[in-house]
Amino acid sequence: MWTEERVELLKKLWSEGLSASQVAKQLGGVTRNAVIGKVHRLGLSGRATPSRPARTSRPAAPRTLVRARPEPATPREQKEELQSRSEDNLPKESRASSASELPDLPLSERATVLTLTERTCKWPIGEPGKAGFHFCGRAAEDGMPYCPEHARKAYQPAQSRRNRERARTERLTG
Repeated sequence: MWTEERVELLKKLWSEGLSASQVAKQLGGVTRNAVIGKVHRLGLSGRATPSRPARTSRPAAPRTLVRARPEPATPREQKEELQSRSEDNLPKESRASSASELPDLPLSERATVLTLTERTCKWPIGEPGKAGFHFCGRAAEDGMPYCPEHARKAYQPAQSRRNRERARTERLTG
């Protein structure tokens, strides 16, 4: 397929600045990709560029100054902000109960992912991946993934959510 004559013709056409497709047409019987592969194997990188009309340079448009964006928050700052936001969104009784929730739960009722069933509460307690992480494990309400206490926390009426958001907005803007 690649005879000495064809390789010499390839080198000549390539150095003249023809594209791989044009070289393939001129050679006949080879694809554009075959030409590219052969050029690569022969190490033919330098080549004449086809003549193009000279570009006339336009004067550069005046640049407007753009204010630098503030530095993004560090992951620690983001985590602290998220924690404070989530604490603000919780009703006062939930904040108190979530802090005292871990010690109140007997060890026998704590569940792991392996001991959960459709009838046990799947409310996560603690931080995943850390020692002591588990699920509530108490009896779940029929058709619900949580026990009555955690169902109250998880399924809050839309009206109370709106009220909390309104109060939070007023605190932030007020």
